[in-house]
Amino acid sequence: MHHIAIICSDYAISKKFYTQKLGLSIIREVYREARDSYKLDLALGDQYIIELFSFPNPPERTSRPEACGLRHLAFQVKDIEATVRQLALVDINSEPIRIDEFTGKRFTFIADPDGLPIEFYEI
Repeated sequence: MHHIAIICSDYAISKKFYTQKLGLSIIREVYREARDSYKLDLALGDQYIIELFSFPNPPERTSRPEACGLRHLAFQVKDIEATVRQLALVDINSEPIRIDEFTGKRFTFIADPDGLPIEFYEI
């Protein structure tokens, strides 16, 4: 996989969420005047992972219940309980930790500022 593209409704809020709360680092930030749009390239460690876009007045997208399209993003973590504690320190509430019935692995979900589900999956 090369990257994931996300369109947000409020660029400043989503930029803060992905960089300051989730800890992704900024590779490049570009304002495209012709589109009145920002494009923010984000990395996890040294791996390019997310393009965050802003556009004037983007239409809302149904995220839940199970709508067609992207279901969620998933990040692997070594310790799900430590991850939940770290998220709580930056005021991000997670769902209760669940166990994958097929793998026996633990996981939880949060939502980004636009309600996009983000999963943390213990490896």
